[in-house]
Parts: sequence; C-alpha cells; structure tokens
Amino acid sequence: MSGLLALLDDVAGIAKVAATSIDDAAGQAAKAGSKAAGALIDDAAVTPKYVHGFKPARELPIVGKIALGSIKNKLIFLLPAALLLSAFAPWLITPLLMLGGSYLCFEGAEKVYHLFKPHEPDAEGHVAAETADHLEEKRVKAAVKTDFILSAEIMTIGLAALPSGQPIWMEAIALAIIGIGVTVVVYGSVALIVKADDAGLWLAENANLAATRAFGRGMVKVMPWLMKTLMIVGTAAMIWVGGNIVLHGLAELGWHAPYDWIHHQAEAAAHAAGTAEGFVSWAVTAFFDGIFGLIYGLVLIPVVTRIIQPIYRAVTGKEKPAH
Repeated sequence: MSGLLALLDDVAGIAKVAATSIDDAAGQAAKAGSKAAGALIDDAAVTPKYVHGFKPARELPIVGKIALGSIKNKLIFLLPAALLLSAFAPWLITPLLMLGGSYLCFEGAEKVYHLFKPHEPDAEGHVAAETADHLEEKRVKAAVKTDFILSAEIMTIGLAALPSGQPIWMEAIALAIIGIGVTVVVYGSVALIVKADDAGLWLAENANLAATRAFGRGMVKVMPWLMKTLMIVGTAAMIWVGGNIVLHGLAELGWHAPYDWIHHQAEAAAHAAGTAEGFVSWAVTAFFDGIFGLIYGLVLIPVVTRIIQPIYRAVTGKEKPAH
C-alpha cells in the first residue's frame, strides 16, 4: 500500500512539473507571439480581399476553409520545419524567409501592375467567366498560399523570440500555442469584418431604437468602403512585409547598407517628430520597405512570368491558366 502511495505521489509530482512546463510554454508563446504582432495585422488585412465578391452565405465557409488551411500550414508543415531547421540547419532559415518575402513582393506588385494594365480580354472580347465554385476554390488556394508565407514569418519570429537552450518539446508546445492563437485571432477578426454588413442590416431592420437602426444603416453603408480599403491595405501589407523580410535577410547575409539606411531614416524622422516616436519610426520603415518591395516585385514580374513559370509548366506539364 505504501508503495502504491509513493507511486501516486511520484505521478502527481510529474504531473505538476508537466503542468508547470506547459504553463511556462504558454507564457513564452504569449511573449513571443506579441513580437509577431505586425505580421499578424498584415495577415488579417490581406485575407478579406479573398472573400470579396462572394454571396453572403459563402463568406464564413470560405473564411473557415482558409483558417483550416492556415492551421495545417502552421502545425503540419511549418512547426516541424522550424524545429528541424533550428536544430540542424539554422543557416537555411534566412534564405527561405527571403524566398517567401520575394513571393509576397511579386504577388503584391503583380496586383498593382494589373490595376494599370488589366488582363487582356479573350478572342470574344470579354474576360473568360468562372463558375462560383471554381473561383472559390481558386481564391481559397491563393489565400492559403499567401497565408503560408505570412505564417512562416510569424512562426520564425516566434521561434527566434523563445529562450534558447530549452527542450525541443517545449519549443514545439510554445510554437503550437502561437500558431493556434494567431489563427484564432486573425480569422476570428476576418469573420467579424466580412459579416459586419449583415449585422448592420439586421440592426437596421430589427432594432427597437431609432439610434440603433441608424447605426445599422451606417454600418451597411460603410462596410463596402471598408472592404475596399482592406483590399488596398492587404496588398500594401504584402509588399511592405515582403520588402522588410528581404531587406532584413540581406542584412543577415552581410549586406547591411539598405537596411541600415532605412533604420537611420526612421530614427531621424522619429526624433524630428518629437511625439509618437514609435509610430513615426514604424511608418517611415514601412514606407521605405514598401517602396523597395514594390520595385523589387515589379522587377520579379518578368523573371517569374517569362522564365520561372514557363520552366515550371514545362516540367509539370501544366497549361497556362486562362485569364
């Protein structure tokens, strides 16, 4: 009997240590995740544009599909990859992040380019129509692909912010908490944004107070403009985040001049402002990161469309998609 009690006491002690360790991992995850707040905001700004234009009944299912893809990105692909790279090939992290940043610059710059030079119409003089299901599938795939890059940045920032020298399983738990927490916050926010107009319509038609009904009508009027603004912010976010990743990577690899110049300009502007120095520094940094990202992305457009994509199609046997 005393042996059983001793065993139970040992089990209780192990459970207490495990609970403490998990609590520590959660605390580390919260601290590390806060450092990825910028990428989190960018992720939330990018996503609503993929839902724009669909029927209201399809908005939440689409957000759900993207969120599920985001969870898979973080937990199935990025978490193991981050742990393996950290343990065996930390030198690969920066080049891979730069590759992801290059993709963001390319995709964002391509959207800007097509604002001024839309897709050419087909032989019948109109852009080929897509079924709603096919368009939804294509949008979800594109959103999950973009999410992969932003999630990689979030997970890498989180990994870098965790204390060094701890067991790999502690890192895994902390990164899992970061991944799940970020996904809930981002796509919960996106769901609220895309359904705000429906909530406003309900208030306008069903609220008891005149002021509440007026508020609902105001929401209905504002949301289309907000969605358009978010689409613009989302594209800008892709460009400036991509530019920042590439510039930071260049500095990590030894070419410090562009990154240091932007940092110097941001500090000078912040000191000159004398107030809200943190915001001014961030805004100046984002501005120059965005300028670099746009120029770099525009340079990548012919490289990708005339060299990389034809080679990819030749290797895989896939035809060029119709616009």
